[in-house]
Amino acid sequence: MLQADAHPNDRTAQTELLALAQQSGLRVQGGRLLRTSSRFCLGVEHGDYNGTELFGVGTDRFLWTLWRQNDLGVVRLFSGTFANEGVVQFTPGKTPAKRSPEVHSRWARFPLGVDHVLQREGYRLSRGIDLVLHSDIPGGGMSRSASLCLNLLTIFLTANGHRIDDRMRLCELAQQVENDYVGASCGLLDQVMIGFARAGQGTHFDPAKRSVQHIALGNAAPDFRFVALDTGTVRNGLLQSTYTIRRRECEELTALLAPEFGIRCLAEVRDAALHNRIQLWLKPEHATLAARLQYLFAAQQRFAATLTAWRQGDIQTIGANFRADGIGLRDLYQVSGPELETMCDLARTVAGVYGERMLGGGDFGASGAIVARFAVPHLRAKVAREYPRLKPLLADRFAVHELQVVEGITELPSA
Repeated sequence: MLQADAHPNDRTAQTELLALAQQSGLRVQGGRLLRTSSRFCLGVEHGDYNGTELFGVGTDRFLWTLWRQNDLGVVRLFSGTFANEGVVQFTPGKTPAKRSPEVHSRWARFPLGVDHVLQREGYRLSRGIDLVLHSDIPGGGMSRSASLCLNLLTIFLTANGHRIDDRMRLCELAQQVENDYVGASCGLLDQVMIGFARAGQGTHFDPAKRSVQHIALGNAAPDFRFVALDTGTVRNGLLQSTYTIRRRECEELTALLAPEFGIRCLAEVRDAALHNRIQLWLKPEHATLAARLQYLFAAQQRFAATLTAWRQGDIQTIGANFRADGIGLRDLYQVSGPELETMCDLARTVAGVYGERMLGGGDFGASGAIVARFAVPHLRAKVAREYPRLKPLLADRFAVHELQVVEGITELPSA
């Protein structure tokens, strides 16, 4: 974990955490404070489960936890986001079976899953913990669940005297919590982009090599901001989203292509000649699968250009590729949603917006934009004026977040 300067939102978060402790009766005063970030993906969205290379940054919408060991031998947790569910309490090593009906739709499945996975992997957990949690990460598109898993893994390990120095291993354990216990079929994009995030740098992950490279933004970059456009809608996890359907489709296409083309994952379709051969070989009844492949192929072509542009500080090219990815995700991969596209349509009309698209798994949550700094107030004004008119039921729930590029996992001074 990295020690870092305080973020402007940390003080508000600490106040909120102490209020949650009082509300729940959990004894965390004087405990340890851990902050994990959100993420902003620049490519390839939906590429992780297809084996593509990935690139993104950690962003300053956070999840904070204040925790302290107790002498009760039980773990007790309280989330401000899910306060209606009350205090989650369990004995380490005695968790319900994975995907149990009693925890299927509750946030408790995440801490229970962390205990389940760590115990299964040989990390003995026995210490009691009191923990309260506060987050300002939008409920879809910026990887709140991955941030939560990485945060809780770090705490459970630390409280029980364990340490994992291999950050990739920690990310893989976080993925296992979602895959094996929660039942969400996520890849490693979210975990790696948060777990390896560095302030002011992009993270390039090559899954084939299991390698991570940090890339500094080129000095020629203009003054710009990443902006999250929270639609006010909430996606109830990848398990209940189009994401799961798309993953099944891609697995079906891979199995269909393997005997004829030797394809092991769709990321291997990087050559234009091969892509064209496959598209000609597919039958009319495979039109939907062909569209999924077309998006992934084009996104991989743009990916290399995006990396080059990042190194050169060419934000105009990065924004254009980001916008093109969004159109592909909307029209070919078909994972966007009406509220997400409304935000994109609004952003696209503002001078100084380099590019915009949906973020994350799709359906609901947040869209993102890459914006010249001078244009951020104009984007805010446009959204504030038009979004409530277009989506009146969400008029008091949407938000515009101007983002900084930050560290992914940070231990802060005690509250």
